[in-house]
Amino acid sequence: MFTRFKQSSSVVFLDPQRALTDAEKKGKIALILSPSLYWVKRVKLPVKSVREARGLLESFFEDSLPEGKYSYSVYKEGEDFLLFAYEDKKILELIAQKGLNISNIKSIHFAQSEFSTLENPVSIHNDAVMSLKDGVVILTPASWAETSSPLELAEKKFSKHTIKLQQFGHIVDTKSLYRLGVILLLFIIVLAGELFITNAKTQSILASKDALFSKYNLQPTMFQNKSTQSKYKGIYSRGEKLRLYISYFLNMRLKPEQKITLISYKNRLLSITFSGVGKGNERNILKKLDAKKLQYKKSFHNESMKVEIKI
Repeated sequence: MFTRFKQSSSVVFLDPQRALTDAEKKGKIALILSPSLYWVKRVKLPVKSVREARGLLESFFEDSLPEGKYSYSVYKEGEDFLLFAYEDKKILELIAQKGLNISNIKSIHFAQSEFSTLENPVSIHNDAVMSLKDGVVILTPASWAETSSPLELAEKKFSKHTIKLQQFGHIVDTKSLYRLGVILLLFIIVLAGELFITNAKTQSILASKDALFSKYNLQPTMFQNKSTQSKYKGIYSRGEKLRLYISYFLNMRLKPEQKITLISYKNRLLSITFSGVGKGNERNILKKLDAKKLQYKKSFHNESMKVEIKI
């Protein structure tokens, strides 16, 4: 059974400019998406797990993507995280345009995950080659490459990194559905609570209140509890602001010689250290910070600049 399945399957490299043969369209298909079909960033993050990184994905791309409805993906490679953004609708339209049956596609992969060890340029079609630059798989004009090898897919071994396309994500906004579901759930909870309060006896309600305060070690008065709530809201607000500021710096486009070498946070002070930045060479960075209306202090030491922001 395994042999028959393998013989009837094919590997397809999907690119808008690449023609597919009839043989590639038959049987089960492992689909590799060309770099022209997604956006990718290789970054180091102040988090350890992919689960933590997922919460930062949208903010990393918010200033660099054209208008559209995007899905996001991430995986870790060594000490780096690979962040992806892609439009399900455009990929699905191209799949249909190329004559592929979406039900025959058994897996979908990024070229980034399947050609991360590419050594020499590989020809994708007459006008473009695929190569590796700073650990990122890219497409460049064929005329830029002195030599290139043909794209070999017959014996391709795949990584575990795959994605699933949302076939109706461009029609219905998933986030809006989630929000609506939460609102309806809250509405039901409120109605149930009001019905309970209306039908319950006053003494029972007071007893429940006293038991609740005792169980969770709450303070005696609502004023004191609201003060505690306000304190934790402040902590949460600072955490959100910290995440936003870190994303500003990690998404910042720097000059080739400029790099972020250290990000630290202590006593509500966020510190970012840049290497390759001296006086007179810092304007591109400060201009971006001013555009975000950030209040900051800067200092220089040798060929590095330190920016401090009070959170």
